[in-house]
Amino acid sequence: MSKFLLKPFLKVLAFATLAGGALLSAPANAQTNAIQTGEAIFEVLASEIALQRGEAGLAYNTYMEMARQYQDPRLAQRAMEIAIAGGSPDLALHAAKSWDELSPPNQTKPKEVLVTLLVLSGRWNDAVKPGIALLRQQNPAQQENTLLQLQALLAKAKDESEAMRAFYEITSTAKPQPKDLGLLYTYAMSAEKAGHIDVMEKTLREILRRNPNDANSLNALGYSLADRNLKLPEAFTLISKAHQVAPKDAFILDSLGWVNFRMGKNALALEQLQQAFSMKPEADIAAHLGEVLWTMNRRSEAEDMWRQGQKIDANNSTLKETLQRLKPDWSNTNQAANGAWDGRFAVKVTGLTDSQNQGGSGGFTLTQESLKDILEIRNPMGGSIAKITITPGEATLERDGQVVTAVDADTLVQNTLGLPLPARGLSNWLRGETRPGSEASVEQNAKGQVSKISQDGWSLAYIWSNSNRLDKLTMTRSSNIGSIDIRLVLDHPNE
Repeated sequence: MSKFLLKPFLKVLAFATLAGGALLSAPANAQTNAIQTGEAIFEVLASEIALQRGEAGLAYNTYMEMARQYQDPRLAQRAMEIAIAGGSPDLALHAAKSWDELSPPNQTKPKEVLVTLLVLSGRWNDAVKPGIALLRQQNPAQQENTLLQLQALLAKAKDESEAMRAFYEITSTAKPQPKDLGLLYTYAMSAEKAGHIDVMEKTLREILRRNPNDANSLNALGYSLADRNLKLPEAFTLISKAHQVAPKDAFILDSLGWVNFRMGKNALALEQLQQAFSMKPEADIAAHLGEVLWTMNRRSEAEDMWRQGQKIDANNSTLKETLQRLKPDWSNTNQAANGAWDGRFAVKVTGLTDSQNQGGSGGFTLTQESLKDILEIRNPMGGSIAKITITPGEATLERDGQVVTAVDADTLVQNTLGLPLPARGLSNWLRGETRPGSEASVEQNAKGQVSKISQDGWSLAYIWSNSNRLDKLTMTRSSNIGSIDIRLVLDHPNE
């Protein structure tokens, strides 16, 4: 199994250099320098005074309106700074887009900030286009520095696969190829995630040409060949050399066991994989170990190992692929992504102090159509509270004729309604599945039903009916405001 290494997180935003005091003195890029008029200067000063009085929202809106009116990028930049200081990432992102759109094409700073805000917001796919545009304006040294910063931000991605695919698209445009070997290794791993195995293999061989004893590249290339059942003698040689370089690395030992399994040496493979799992219990290793046991007709031991893997990370791609092949009855991948649930909810927040205690109850209806979830929340009398529409990368909330949009549905519901309700991926959880994109632990009862899921800080406990329909779901978590307890009772659960 290949492992993905990241350098320590780099400081990529230098917002201190974007001082608001430079707003009026900096060279203007606006048409006819309209901001220098008396009316515009008055609006700027009024906005800064409002900001000093704590009216950040008013100052932000004024700067954004002025940016549109005067077509001056500095005004949008200032609005972005205000939003960042106020802890409003969505508003900051909106202002950053305006800053970039209003700036001359040869300015790179707006694109650098926009790309960074996008990836910090988890919108890696949206960062591809401006990221490519940024690299095309930079020289090779600047390109490599930008890619190193993006590489560091991969560690913060909620969905590693999405982030790696986006990283591949951006990095592929860099000319010439980066010199940093760590960056090249990340590029190779991202190529694999994007399905470009030929690029991954070519890049890894280039790293090994420059550093023949690079254990990670030896292991990654050897594992890739073994996993595809190709060039097994070469795969064995590569992984064996990696094991000699790093004999205590559990991931490399896992690869060694896997290539031996591919070559039919089941007993040796079992011994090596068991040792690797004892060194580092990982879902990938559990998947491999379970498959070897399954092949050796030790089925109950294989299932026990896979259950351990699900407790570690049920969203692991290797484990999911293995179960789809060998235990399809454990997988819900063939289940249609459509459904409807209707029920009641009760929320209780036990705060850090008595004054922070709160709670509420009501009804809900959740409908799912392919990649879109629509969640309607009602008060105890049946009146509408809000309607939330959730699609990949965006969520909108309709309430009292107003529409609010955000990247993350959970944050949107919390900030708008004050309800710590996990709306994103709720349809997955109601099916007894993990929501995509992040690590999750799954436990099953004696009947093979999901009894517990732990994901994104939430602990979910399931109660199923005799007809295998979900009756109750309890969701709990600890947060900076205290402990949260949400109970869902399904009136008409989806079958």
